[in-house]
Amino acid sequence: MFSPAGRQAQKPLRWLDDLVQCRLQQWPNRPPGLAPDPRGDFWLRGRPGTSDNAYQPFLKLPGADRMRTLPDGLWLNFGGNAAEPYVDIFAIEACGSLQNLLDKRSRFAPSMHSLLAVCPAPWLLAESDAVSRIPRWRATGVIPREPMAPLIVPVRDMRVMYALKSSHYAAFAAGQLPHAHEFFVPMEALTAEHSEDNSALRALVARAAASASGNFLVETARPQPANGSRTRMVSSRSGLVDRIASGASVSSSIQRTYFTAAAGRSDQERAPRVEALQPSIDS
Repeated sequence: MFSPAGRQAQKPLRWLDDLVQCRLQQWPNRPPGLAPDPRGDFWLRGRPGTSDNAYQPFLKLPGADRMRTLPDGLWLNFGGNAAEPYVDIFAIEACGSLQNLLDKRSRFAPSMHSLLAVCPAPWLLAESDAVSRIPRWRATGVIPREPMAPLIVPVRDMRVMYALKSSHYAAFAAGQLPHAHEFFVPMEALTAEHSEDNSALRALVARAAASASGNFLVETARPQPANGSRTRMVSSRSGLVDRIASGASVSSSIQRTYFTAAAGRSDQERAPRVEALQPSIDS
């Protein structure tokens, strides 16, 4: 592509969006690398889809009817029951510039009210995949009957993975710190063919897509020994994940920090401590 002056013009950002969505369409309903849940699998890929974008899930604030958030990739993990359903979400945003990153980060910034996930009725009525041919509304496990209207559910937990160009990734990683719900990856790792099979990327996605419930210790009973005593194995969230080679000149320590983006920070890190000399909350 050339400009009128004869110089090569930059590829439009839409080209990058199309490439990202083409790759993400190959990803399954369950985010790649995420271990199966013994309680059942209620993950569904909301975006990108193979049909019209008008019938794909989106995010919005309560009461808003215009300002919508349409992530490049969106996976929904349904939970609760028919009376009080909710979703945990894993979103992917491809950022063509640092300004684009700042804009998208602001859409997922923690707030005093929950995001809402809107699932259009045509999307719910369509098949969840070509193998099982089960309609999505059945796969959610929380919709008792065939829907006639969109399903609007609160987002209980969210994790977002941002893909950055190599130069932006290096500059951002050198001087910024991700929030607990944020994860970062070089654009090349996301847009590579068969990116869903990249072992390091799968490890990062598995950590990012895991619900916050994975921050708690879980005691798993092991088979009872022959002498009658019982031992217990305590498991928790997985540790550091592998590094993805991006070609960017980022130190290994910074690379590891941004590929693992520690989740589950304590409440003391989020709220300021109230000293006894401060005015009472009743005043």
